[in-house]
Amino acid sequence: MVKLVYFAWVRERIGKDEEELDLPDSVKTGSELIAYLSGLGENYAEALQFPKAIRIAINQEHVDHHEAIAGAREIGLFPPMTGG
Repeated sequence: MVKLVYFAWVRERIGKDEEELDLPDSVKTGSELIAYLSGLGENYAEALQFPKAIRIAINQEHVDHHEAIAGAREIGLFPPMTGG
């Protein structure tokens, strides 16, 4: 079981702040996680329709999409940050 936390417009489109999911063994990286979540429903598909734009944090540390997610306690998904 892993805790997924959604931020900004990802959260708004999915419709929840966070959730806990049992991921299938086939989901091993951040990019595979995004692909898996996109298949969970229309709201997920809309939120994650541009996977390369989604940022990923594992245990509150920014990682690349190819990073392994095994052993993660928490995974955050969020859009690119803007400065100001």
